[in-house]
Amino acid sequence: MFEKSEKFVQPAIPKFDGHYDFWSMTMENFLRSRELWSLVEDGIPEISIETTQASEVQSKSVEEAKLKDLKTKNFLFQSIYREILETILDKGTSKAI
Repeated sequence: MFEKSEKFVQPAIPKFDGHYDFWSMTMENFLRSRELWSLVEDGIPEISIETTQASEVQSKSVEEAKLKDLKTKNFLFQSIYREILETILDKGTSKAI
């Protein structure tokens, strides 16, 4: 008996070619499909200042968000050509980009 194998094709990262509206729409969809869009909209969550020590849950949540933000920045960097990328290299987060 043959086993049915499924192959998943990863969608290509949308490239910014000067048409911002089209790129931003397709990039938003790309990041939403990977559950990363909230980092672009909301940024990395901050630990509440009222508590002198962050709870373990808060700290873990922030660390996970930082890792996801790095992934999001990587996707954004891959989508933007070098000439344009050089103008945003000083941006620290995906939200800033």
